Amino acid sequence: MHWLLTFLLLALLHSVQALSSSGTRLLVVADDPVEKEKYSVLCSDLESRGYRLTFESPKNDKLSLFQHGERAFDHILLLPTKSKGLGPSLTPNLLLQFINNDGNILLTLSSESPVPSTISSLLLELDIHLPPDRTSLVVDHFNYDVISAEEKHDVLVLPKPSSLRSDVRNYFGGSGVIAFPKAVGQELGSSSPLLTPILRAPETAYSYNPKEEAETVEDPFAVGGQIALVSSMQARSSARFTVLGSVEALQDAWFDRAVQVPAGKAVKTSNRAFAKHLTAWTFMETGVLKVGKVEHHLTTISESKSSNDSVAQLGSLNPKIYRIKNDVTFNIELSEYSLDHLSPFTVPPSDKLQLEFTMLSPFHRLDLQPILTTLNTTIFSTTFRLPDQHGIFAFRVNYKRPFLTNVDVKREVTVRHFAHDEWPRSWMISAGWVWIAGIWVTVIGWVAFVALWLWSEPAYERSQGKKRQ
Repeated sequence: MHWLLTFLLLALLHSVQALSSSGTRLLVVADDPVEKEKYSVLCSDLESRGYRLTFESPKNDKLSLFQHGERAFDHILLLPTKSKGLGPSLTPNLLLQFINNDGNILLTLSSESPVPSTISSLLLELDIHLPPDRTSLVVDHFNYDVISAEEKHDVLVLPKPSSLRSDVRNYFGGSGVIAFPKAVGQELGSSSPLLTPILRAPETAYSYNPKEEAETVEDPFAVGGQIALVSSMQARSSARFTVLGSVEALQDAWFDRAVQVPAGKAVKTSNRAFAKHLTAWTFMETGVLKVGKVEHHLTTISESKSSNDSVAQLGSLNPKIYRIKNDVTFNIELSEYSLDHLSPFTVPPSDKLQLEFTMLSPFHRLDLQPILTTLNTTIFSTTFRLPDQHGIFAFRVNYKRPFLTNVDVKREVTVRHFAHDEWPRSWMISAGWVWIAGIWVTVIGWVAFVALWLWSEPAYERSQGKKRQ
């Protein structure tokens, strides 16, 4: 009994220290152990948030992403390497398999290090395209740091990312500017709905190969908003893959460094805060939705009120069978994991969380309204009447938005037709009153006719003739 209590206590302590919702084992892949010194602040921040960092070289033959068929690590941070490949343990197929097994990857690039063929092949599988020359960088002659890049203009100074859309939550924004030295631009394909840009280049930026000594760039790889400096891919399993075009933005030298744009004032960079937001999202510390209780039940609705207080439960929770035209209430409990705790999930004002009551296609698509908020959850609910169609139906909540883990909840139920003793009586249907009246008119008319026939016997006259013998 003592060892059981000890085991439970250690498990509880481990869960309290673990900030990421998917684990704390982080593999950092770097060519040289000296590289660790350039990212000491980043590593210290990750360790203070509960991560257990393991540094490995891509050339290590003993490195393995899987052990006994399971992931050996929960997350991977890939730093740029000078080799053309990443070794047999980090092939594109193994990295894709790692993502398919719910692993998260943060890939960093730099124009100072040519992109390995392994990385190029991996990104092509995800419909992310890099410049073909492998050494291109992004420059901007209007948004650069005049202190460190007065001539080359290859240190971009940009504000933090803004919201992608009004219905999408921004996990990377805030005040301040970010420095992006020697950035590699990416171009996202339009065929994949899983790709989302986190930060795009300004309209005045372009990507070119600095080895070409031409005075003008005639055919750049991409220009303006076509260039994604930071991009993301969230798989259908909600595993996350992020590409950061400038690994130098994570180095200690660019944390809280003074930068100045042309005709501007010198300000401190917010690279450290941006690095925290980026790693927190990639490693499942933010934007993670948790589904709690999912309930549905029969309901009676008071006609005198229209609020949720007029809804009363009938019968048991989550029955397997309903009848057509039943009034039903559906409830779902949602929480959002935020850094180290669960908080109530709030739908953006311009967005809707919807319930589909579907067979082959939705018969109902209804907005779910928040009816109760607790310390760490929000309960969404709606009440509706089942359609006049029997069969196998499903309650489905399919909520998929950029930067949020996917929610796809389905509960199947059977909807039967009316039983023989559940049909309304004929006298309760106003359209049948004519036929009922006709029946009774016929019956009464027949009885009256019979009575008249019986009580109206004709009189017979006696014969006056003589009696004959």
